[in-house]
Amino acid sequence: MAATYATPAQTNNPLGLFATTAYWDGDLLTVHDTTQGPVFARRALAATFGLPETAVRVLAPFVGGAFGAGLRTWPHVVLAALAARVVSRPVKLVLSRAQMFTSVGYRPPTVQHVRLGARRTGELVAIDHEGTEPSALEDDFAESLTRATAVLYDCPNMSGRTRQVRLNVACPTWMRGPGEAPGVFALECALDELAHELDMDPLELRLRNYAETHPQTGRPWSSKALRACYEQGAERFGWARRTAQPRSMRRGRLLVGYGMASAFYNYVQQPCQARASLGRDGVAVVRSAATDIGPGTYTVITQVAADTLGLPLDRVRFELGDSAMPRAPLQGGSGLTAALGSAVHDACRQLLRAFAERAGGSPVSAATYTAILVSHGLAELSADGASARRADVDAEPGIFGAKFAEVEVDPDLGLVRVTRFVAAVDGGRILNAKTAASQIVGGTTGGIGMALLERTLSDPGTGRIANATFGDYLVAVNADVPDIDVIFAGEPDPMNAIGVKGIGEIAIVGVAPAIANAVFHATGRRIRSLPITPEQLVSS
Repeated sequence: MAATYATPAQTNNPLGLFATTAYWDGDLLTVHDTTQGPVFARRALAATFGLPETAVRVLAPFVGGAFGAGLRTWPHVVLAALAARVVSRPVKLVLSRAQMFTSVGYRPPTVQHVRLGARRTGELVAIDHEGTEPSALEDDFAESLTRATAVLYDCPNMSGRTRQVRLNVACPTWMRGPGEAPGVFALECALDELAHELDMDPLELRLRNYAETHPQTGRPWSSKALRACYEQGAERFGWARRTAQPRSMRRGRLLVGYGMASAFYNYVQQPCQARASLGRDGVAVVRSAATDIGPGTYTVITQVAADTLGLPLDRVRFELGDSAMPRAPLQGGSGLTAALGSAVHDACRQLLRAFAERAGGSPVSAATYTAILVSHGLAELSADGASARRADVDAEPGIFGAKFAEVEVDPDLGLVRVTRFVAAVDGGRILNAKTAASQIVGGTTGGIGMALLERTLSDPGTGRIANATFGDYLVAVNADVPDIDVIFAGEPDPMNAIGVKGIGEIAIVGVAPAIANAVFHATGRRIRSLPITPEQLVSS
């Protein structure tokens, strides 16, 4: 089978407007900014103003959402710092909602051609996936649309490529699930089309092409529980109740459809540093120059430190968001928890060794920390820890999931409502079930918006954004989102010290194709461009 799929430009649109406050003290610059990486913002500002990095301090202890838009240092940050230097006073700059559509990037639109070859028994013999996306004239941002295509299925012949077309447009940027979210939409819709042509259950088609090892390298996965995600997700969802023919399931006058999709996201653990200190008051303070844009970094890193040091949670304080702290990577790419958690784990273990040395090798615990400090006349002990970029040649990292959607479609009006959703995710060790499930719920909500609502429209004559308000750019709200059932499968991942995988990106990957496939099952109409609108479903 062969088909062409399209995804529109989308805008990140956190509720919190991006803001910057800058002030100078001589040649020392301090900036409070909405950034996903204080260390990287410091580097950009130092290079712009010709300063050593030690002369710039960036603070971001709280960030009200970003979804990738905060991974760059945008012009407004530089302008705020420049204005502060010119007027010799602190300057605060807050973007308007309209400027959030034009000044901090967006997910680029794509056109994707997918061709699949398979035997009548369902085994894939060839995959060809080509994607095209725009790039700004003065920028080199790119995202690969075919990373997941290369690894999700065991296929002997695979070609994947992404082409860029330079256009006179604003700079695109990362948006949650960059590359994989739009790329998996095309791949998983194509798999669903192939399953229909073969008269085969879509889940069975995926199981027949399950990749036990990395299809390109032949190496084993560091951990992979996608099969468990398929099985547990299907059972929880009730996939066995799905009838084969489109338009064969109804609830009253409404058409009902079941759809599913696989999900993959590749994470890379970047180097990270942390420092742990413990004073006579028995309180441990852990620091690293990371950020928390909402996934619960404050909470889970506090848990890691408390668990390692044997302290109750209320005796641990985690501080972040200051570029003067030990270096940390960006909060993006689903890699921060592994990197930061491993660095904090190492710092706390080093701190335990420092206490043990002063205790003459005797066991130490929360009950003995203060006594050891007092006996040695110390106010506190500190230790540094680090984690490195993992490049294990014997195993491949990967985050996997399976998404199942039920929709109801009004046959007269073409209105689509997602009525049930099950997300099964192979997330390695789950540090906090509540915050982890919240990440999947949030990402699924974004995926519903991607499938049914979100599209950034530009006026073809002027290039202006035509729907740069929340009244015109539609996002999923409470009434659009059903109860989302989250399942975590799999074991701790050995690629890092604490066994975690990132789950922020995998949360959205696979949601849109699962919904699109459910819409086809409900209506018999294959919609290959997002968002799926009533006009597409009722037009002749």
